[in-house]
Amino acid sequence: MSETKKIKTALVSVFHKDGLEALLQKLHNEGVKFLSTGGTQKFIEELGYPCQAVEEVTTYPSILGGRVKTLHPKIFGGILGRRELEGDREQMAKYEIPEIDLVIVDLYPFEDTVASGASESDIIEKIDIGGISLIRAGAKNFKDVVIVPSKAEYQPLLNILEKNGAQTTLEERRWFATQAFGVSSHYDTAIHAYFAQ
Repeated sequence: MSETKKIKTALVSVFHKDGLEALLQKLHNEGVKFLSTGGTQKFIEELGYPCQAVEEVTTYPSILGGRVKTLHPKIFGGILGRRELEGDREQMAKYEIPEIDLVIVDLYPFEDTVASGASESDIIEKIDIGGISLIRAGAKNFKDVVIVPSKAEYQPLLNILEKNGAQTTLEERRWFATQAFGVSSHYDTAIHAYFAQ
């Protein structure tokens, strides 16, 4: 059975903006609402699309030099909330947690930074925390959420949107989750290899 879910709200937080325009345009045309942070929010707004700041939802600014932006119960609750569970829905309503149906994220370029011969402190700053957590949360709750963990998945999502509008099947969401765990596994393996050398 294919449980079809509509995408109503997308959290977009990416390091690399290239290739994102077509996807944002299609999502906007389908009436999807955008949530974002910092540079990505500015990028979305410069394309002419309305975008709510994550800080508006969390009521917290980006802190610790940008190390903590999305790590908040209102964001992770919105991704991890199980739509079919009455208890989860009640808590989401009680704590004003918005449902987030699509997460588009990519990770800080850890491997590129290591390869560039950067200092250890620069390399450590490129260990992504929020992004990897968003990827894992979106993939874990694939029953309700589409997770786009890198720009390699922009086109597959665009193909689905072109064909079916802003809705996905359970099989499609599971496919994105599979890619997401592949991305997170590769990333952690690269970090482990750096520390182990």
